[in-house]
Amino acid sequence: MIAITGATGQLGQLVIDSLLTTTAADKLAAIVRNPAKAEALSQKGVAVRQADYGDEAALTRALQGVDKLLIISSSEVGQRAPQHRNIIQAAVAAGVKFIAYTSLLHADKSPLGLADEHVATEKMLADSGIPYALLRNGWYTENYLASAPPALEHGVFIGAAGEGKIASATRDDYAAAAAHVMVEDGHAGKVYELAGDNGWTLSELAAELAKQSGKHVVYQNLSEADFAAALKSVGLPAGLADMLADSDIGASKGGLFDDSHTLSKLIGRPTTSLAQSIKGIL
Repeated sequence: MIAITGATGQLGQLVIDSLLTTTAADKLAAIVRNPAKAEALSQKGVAVRQADYGDEAALTRALQGVDKLLIISSSEVGQRAPQHRNIIQAAVAAGVKFIAYTSLLHADKSPLGLADEHVATEKMLADSGIPYALLRNGWYTENYLASAPPALEHGVFIGAAGEGKIASATRDDYAAAAAHVMVEDGHAGKVYELAGDNGWTLSELAAELAKQSGKHVVYQNLSEADFAAALKSVGLPAGLADMLADSDIGASKGGLFDDSHTLSKLIGRPTTSLAQSIKGIL
């Protein structure tokens, strides 16, 4: 049986949708915090098992009978290391035979502050004794396109990434890669640096938005502090705003770029281009 943590999250749902194209629903287990949000998965025949990242005992129960586990990294930045320790220890106790983990692109040398908890988790996996694969995901295109509506409204796309290249891909692209690794054998011991086929700058994103929308949109580069302050001024929590600003600075240093095309090779098709993604939201 294949189990997926965070199965009702945006990435988790897409992974299960992809798995269902090749795998019988009764061979899948969705590990969720709130089963009420997983009703659609239950109706598809997927086993829904309740467990919170903070409850190792519940996680151990949820992993009974599981052969392969996909750990989708917790969304609670700052709490990820202890939460991931719980799920890894539960996997050991339950006799899981293979783990795949969604880490961060080039986590071991990344300039992004987000990398620290991923590096810690990668070490936990190495120490666990369970065969594992690292899915080092780059940035989701959706992370930046969430800012497209205000950019179109005000004519300015703001950020702090300078002219740093961002090789993003869509959640659907990353989900397809995760599903591929979970259903095929031979991935244990592999480290996959996953990113989009073509890098782009925030200036190029603004230009593409302008081109497709017919509206005037330009990119305005800010300092890390000013970008974080701007995000907080529109209601983002301080921690999230600071993380996004730090990530943009990391992007300016090349932290979100990779041109190995590992992702497209793994999923057997080109990754979704920025232009395609913009067309989709417009």
